[in-house]
Amino acid sequence: MTKWRPRHEAPEPLEGNVVGTVLGGTVLWFVLFLVQLPFYGWFDAHGSLWWLWTCLAGAGLGLIGLWYVRRREAAIQRAESERAGQDRGPDGTTAA
Repeated sequence: MTKWRPRHEAPEPLEGNVVGTVLGGTVLWFVLFLVQLPFYGWFDAHGSLWWLWTCLAGAGLGLIGLWYVRRREAAIQRAESERAGQDRGPDGTTAA
């Protein structure tokens, strides 16, 4: 039996507006929680109260994710600025 090998290289990861994506998802989960809140009694009577709490948990986890990706973005920018500062000499000119 031969070992499986990928036919092509894996693509580079997509870097988009991660903060905006996480923020959008967090807002969506919280809006879903608010929309379901007036139907608390119905969910409770039908044994489906977990739907409500799932939306609230999604919003809470989204806040944690938002904190995480904002720190990640700041760390990436800090590393890029440090790298750019190392490429320049003390007089501000680039090294050849």
